[in-house]
Formats: sequence, structure tokens, C-alpha cells
Amino acid sequence: MLEIAGLSVAYGGLHALSEVSLAIGEGKFVAIVGPNGAGKTTLFKAISGTVAPTGGSIRYDGRELLATAPAARAHLGIAHVPEGRQVFASLSVLENLEMGAYAARERTRRPSFERIFALFPVLFERRRQLAGTLSGGEQQMLAIGRGIASMPRLLMLDEPSMGLSPAVADLIFERIAALHREDGIAILLVEQRVAEAVQSCDFGYVLETGRVVLAGSSAALLADDRIRTVYLGL
Repeated sequence: MLEIAGLSVAYGGLHALSEVSLAIGEGKFVAIVGPNGAGKTTLFKAISGTVAPTGGSIRYDGRELLATAPAARAHLGIAHVPEGRQVFASLSVLENLEMGAYAARERTRRPSFERIFALFPVLFERRRQLAGTLSGGEQQMLAIGRGIASMPRLLMLDEPSMGLSPAVADLIFERIAALHREDGIAILLVEQRVAEAVQSCDFGYVLETGRVVLAGSSAALLADDRIRTVYLGL
């Protein structure tokens, strides 16, 4: 589905990504983990088109995304839930979901929000409430719901547990796993809760200083001494 080859991104001469290559197949769950400053968010921005790579290729269904305008990429079935939630604070919950559904209407029928409300019942209860008045956890649910509303084939989630209590973060991870398991949506997850991310994924990549330093299946990464020592504290 998504193939990235030799991707490089630089900011003011500093390399945020250097020759990064990875792939995610149809309906697969892939996790990207690594320390702060490793280039994880930059990778997502390059896929979405909000930063311009200095080299490499990003192909989606065989199509070169670097030749596709950023606004057009959402209409191809790619949804990006950014770090920090970034909901439309002055719009209601329902209006936020309608904004997410805009891309889906371009490709297919008007999406139903029933699945979103089934995953996150609190959004139904708060559907007429302004998004800016929601708690942090509720805003994260809304951000994910807005992504789902676009009816994506690939859902990119950047640090969905950031700033959340452990209980709410666990709920978010449970719902993400359900989306992958029950809906067949491909998930590309950036997350600093390494144990949860690696345990949930089919395949994972470890980024450090803009480079892929480790890659493997969930079982292989969990068994790797470097992962166990550096990231899991074992």
C-alpha cells in the first residue's frame, strides 16, 4: 500500500530524516518508535505533504505521492491524526466529524458516524458541545474520530497517548487495535509508549537521529536486547 524509499528531509541544512525506507501493506499495523527528535513526526508530515523531502520516494498504491498536492492526498484514503490533537475548538463535536467526512464524500457515499460513536460513546453524548470545551482525552477521541470519518484505508496516528492519563491512553490503544482488527484499516502509529506500540503492531521500525536502526515483527522487536534494554527498561 505505502512504500517509502530513501526518504530524506532537511530543515535549514540539518537532516531530520536520512535515507529512510519502510513499507506498510494493506490492512497492516505498523509502529514507528524512537526517542524525541528521531524524526517520527517529520516522517508523517512528509507523507501528508506538509514538509517537502530533499530526496527519496513515497508511493501509495503505486502512485508517487511527491507529485500529488498535499490537499489531494486526503482524498486518496490517507488520514493523518496529528500530534497534539488539533481539533477545531470553536466547532461542535459533530461539526468536527463533518469536517473529517469531507474527503470521504469526494470518493464515496456520505459516511455514517455510527462506528465512531460505537468506538467512542462519549462523542455521541457530547456531539453538540464545542470541541474546545472537551477534556484532553475526549479531544483525542474526537481527533481520531475525525480521521475515521474520512473513511481511510490508511490511518496515521501521531502520539495518540501524549498528555493523557494511563487509563485514557489504555482506552485509546484498545480502540486503535479494534479499528485494525475489526475494520481492516491499515494503521501507521508513531508512539513513545514503546511497549504498547510494539505489542499491538504487526511490524515495527525504530528511528534514531533520522535513520531506521531496527526493523522487525512485533515478536522480533520484543525479543531484541536493544529494545528491551533501551526502550523497555528490562
